[in-house]
Amino acid sequence: MRSRNPVFSRRGFSRDNGYAGFNAAPQAGGPAVATQGNPYAQGNPYAQPAGNPYAQNPYAQQDLQHGAPPQAPVTTGRMTIDDVVMRTATTLGVLILTAALSWALLPVDQANVGRSYGIGIGAALIGMVLALVQSFKRKASPALILTYAAFEGVFLGVVSSIVDTHVADGAAMQAVLGTMAVFAGVLVAYKAGWIRVNRRFYGFVMAAALGFILLMTVNLLFAVFGGGDGLGFRSGALGVVFGVVGIILGACFLALDFKQVEDGVAYGAPREEAWLAAFGLTLTLVWIYLEFLRLISILNSND
Repeated sequence: MRSRNPVFSRRGFSRDNGYAGFNAAPQAGGPAVATQGNPYAQGNPYAQPAGNPYAQNPYAQQDLQHGAPPQAPVTTGRMTIDDVVMRTATTLGVLILTAALSWALLPVDQANVGRSYGIGIGAALIGMVLALVQSFKRKASPALILTYAAFEGVFLGVVSSIVDTHVADGAAMQAVLGTMAVFAGVLVAYKAGWIRVNRRFYGFVMAAALGFILLMTVNLLFAVFGGGDGLGFRSGALGVVFGVVGIILGACFLALDFKQVEDGVAYGAPREEAWLAAFGLTLTLVWIYLEFLRLISILNSND
């Protein structure tokens, strides 16, 4: 799995733009053999025995030398769903803890809101840099991922407190519930097969996300240099529309995350890859939460 943040790509998509699990026939805990019906398996490091060090049985040769038949490959050190759940819970736990601390320790009254907001923006910038560093690393760094979660939590705590205090009372809890509902809904739809994550789905989501981010960047630049709401993509009726679009894109990224985890387990990815899955899920959930928070803010400011 080759992890990236939500605005770039995901591990599991090979360098030739094929997805690791598309049309493949993975064997849980063992090698996945490429077939003629899977043109993308060539780019999947887990799909072929020759290129998958985790599909080999390191004791098979030793067994043959002792006259015994080779045993099944050992599964120690391979990623499981439990590993992903535990790493994701740890990452989100750090984020929630620092968010709660920043909410409690950084006042957002009229006298201190500027200072607290500045600290939150600084934490967001540091978190963004850490996320980019991890995104382009080939291996997971648990310390880097948890540090990112800590700084991102500070930013979310400050922003949530400001919105909850000055814009809409209870907005943060509403955004949390909305994020949980989207996560649960996408998970159910994915497991039921209502969402089919294939190459076309990936291409559509990435193209839509790129267009969305470019529009938001242009809007931000107009707001910074021209003042006001920029082009109006983040306020009023247009703000509501783009807020909904942002949440839908986040839901699509969740489906890509679930496919990433499923393929990693099926192809015998190493256990440390669970940290990358947790990293991707955290990034996506933060995306959805912020879109909900912004949407609630817009709706309440229009009352």
